Amino acid sequence: MRLLALAAIALLAYTYVGYPAVIALWARLAPYRIQEREDFEPTISVCMTVFNGGAFIAAKLRSLQLLDYPKSKIEILVCSDSSTDDTDAITREFAASDPRVRLFRGSPRMGKPALVNRLCREASGQVLLMTDVRQPLSPNALRALMRPLADTTVGSVSGSLVLSGSTGAGLYWRYERFIRRAEGRVGQMVGVSGSIYALRRADLPLLPEDLILDDMFVPLMIALSKKRVVLSDAAEAYDHAFEDHREFSRKVRTLAGNYQLLAKAPLLLVPIVNPAWFQMLSHKLSRLLCPWALLALLPASIGLAVWHGAGMSRLEVGLWGTLAVGQTVLYLLAALGARGGPLARVARTFVVLNAAAVVGLWRFLRGHQAVTW
Repeated sequence: MRLLALAAIALLAYTYVGYPAVIALWARLAPYRIQEREDFEPTISVCMTVFNGGAFIAAKLRSLQLLDYPKSKIEILVCSDSSTDDTDAITREFAASDPRVRLFRGSPRMGKPALVNRLCREASGQVLLMTDVRQPLSPNALRALMRPLADTTVGSVSGSLVLSGSTGAGLYWRYERFIRRAEGRVGQMVGVSGSIYALRRADLPLLPEDLILDDMFVPLMIALSKKRVVLSDAAEAYDHAFEDHREFSRKVRTLAGNYQLLAKAPLLLVPIVNPAWFQMLSHKLSRLLCPWALLALLPASIGLAVWHGAGMSRLEVGLWGTLAVGQTVLYLLAALGARGGPLARVARTFVVLNAAAVVGLWRFLRGHQAVTW
């Protein structure tokens, strides 16, 4: 029981504290040197897939029209997945006054991967800017993405998603951005922001049509080709942080996608094949194990505190008891959520994200995670 508890503590400590410290130190001591260029201005195809995005698409298209980049070098491709709202009508209005905007329609509903594959075939740009409908972009986003992409060793450049709001998910995202920023400086990000990333059209792999996580599949396939995946922190997309009940659904989908990715590309688990193996193991895979560590740790620490065996000092028994009490308080705070203040919001988000990993595994095993929105 003691070994089980210590193993659980070690996994949790490494995942949430150790790895962020290691990757931050690596980024500080040995960053990947990118050969940036200010004059790199390839032709750009903006690729956006959408289902029922009528509430957002006008603001998004306006933000794309305002990008600080030669207008003659940008085309804006929108693929509607059989939207039933006014998405298509609004896009046609923009296309009527701006010939760079082109609308395509998937029918019947196909899901994002099939639409991305179609947009890649329709695109004429040397570089693809992949983006989602909900998040407007900063005017400097394209130029900020192009500077590092000028380096031929760089395969993809992620922008930075900026979330407003004081929800637990917003606090978690700031922690996640810290890790991604460090991975970007090392040159081995294992996930990009689906709301804003760029890559050369020739480097976009064909997406399996049942794929859940294109924003992990694409950068990891690029890593397998021995190219770097980096971050341009100055290229920003803007969104609001979800409340935990909405964040739970999103994370279930994301974590089911993590399991699917391993099933589709087992070579990612081979260190000599995958240059981003350490980051993937530490950042993504270890988090899939953390819920089980949490489930084991509470009963183990209670057992060690109450039914301690021979050879345990009073100090050790007290430490296990303190750990058991601390976990109980964590779960009580999580139950309170926003009613319990900032600390309770963080506790709730932590528990929700770990619960989502369990549900994500269940959906993956049952094949119940839909690829459509």
